[in-house]
Amino acid sequence: MGTSSVARQFVTWVPLAAVLIVLLPALSAAQEPVKSFDQLNTRVKPGDTVWVTDAAGREVKGKIVDLAPGAVTVKADALRTYGPADVNLIHERRPDSLKNGALIGLGVGGGLALGLCLAAETTEGDGACALAAGIYGGVGAAIGVGIDALIPGKKIVAYRAPGPAGAPPARVSFAPVVTPRAKGVAVSFAF
Repeated sequence: MGTSSVARQFVTWVPLAAVLIVLLPALSAAQEPVKSFDQLNTRVKPGDTVWVTDAAGREVKGKIVDLAPGAVTVKADALRTYGPADVNLIHERRPDSLKNGALIGLGVGGGLALGLCLAAETTEGDGACALAAGIYGGVGAAIGVGIDALIPGKKIVAYRAPGPAGAPPARVSFAPVVTPRAKGVAVSFAF
């Protein structure tokens, strides 16, 4: 097997593997929100930034100063202490992994460089193609990490008050359905 055929297999399989890795869904690490202030310390800790929605529906963003079994103290514009009866929801923001940005950048930069190099169909300099793919793959990975770092993580619910006060609101969604045999609207309800 010559160097040219190895490079061609590399061009075929590496970008395909990178795309599959990026497109495969990550295992969900999501947890159910806690329903008791006694369990809140399993989800958040002092110093974490949270969004507290009180019983009146007002949302306050701040850092947790103190976390006790029956109360949470948050520093926003002033120190505020909330008890279980005062809070409907507490959201936290989990940081986003930079891994997917690096993989996408690596696949795009390296795959594009290697594809263009091999498209020139030169038999000499296959090592140069691999070197170019490595260099541009590294540059692409760095750019991908930089872009991914600018994207904030998702806000997730850390605490939800038990009962109807902390229950999520009912939702109705509509989606168009267009197929060769039917056209219409799909309606879904969530309670």
